Amino acid sequence: MSRIANNPIPIPEKVEVTISGNNICVKGPLGELNQELKGEVKIENNDSVLTFSPTVESKHAKAMSGTLRALVNNMIIGVSTGFERKLTLIGVGYKASAQGNKINLELGFSHSISHELPEGVTAQTPSQTEIILKSSNKQTVGQVAAEIRAYRPPEPYKGKGVRYSDEQVVIKESKKQ
Repeated sequence: MSRIANNPIPIPEKVEVTISGNNICVKGPLGELNQELKGEVKIENNDSVLTFSPTVESKHAKAMSGTLRALVNNMIIGVSTGFERKLTLIGVGYKASAQGNKINLELGFSHSISHELPEGVTAQTPSQTEIILKSSNKQTVGQVAAEIRAYRPPEPYKGKGVRYSDEQVVIKESKKQ
């Protein structure tokens, strides 16, 4: 069993955490995030340090305390520094351009793709083959990156497609005659 819930979370100076009933709210310079709490986990705020403990001695309660600790830690990091995900387009004629809350993609199809970004996610395109997604919510930025990658995932023979900047694609060897 993981012991991640035993690690306390220090709260930075710029971040404000409020616990009310079955909801936790984290406010910071980059926004505000809310998380619903389960009844099996008790959160205590002592001198700008959050501690998590299960209220019931069960396997599920212990697992939920670790899960909730990880979610709240990501919320605190998100509102203080934020999260970003980089995508690269590899292929002849593959282009991306960010316009407001949309990303226009040309990925070798007969039509261009316009991907609508959810609220709270911003996109930048420093070059035509790079996309940088930024948000205070880690789950949302990862989901948007996965949706964009799903339009044209990297193929195994030439490596063409949309990939994460840190992703390693294993190239297969082609058939020999």
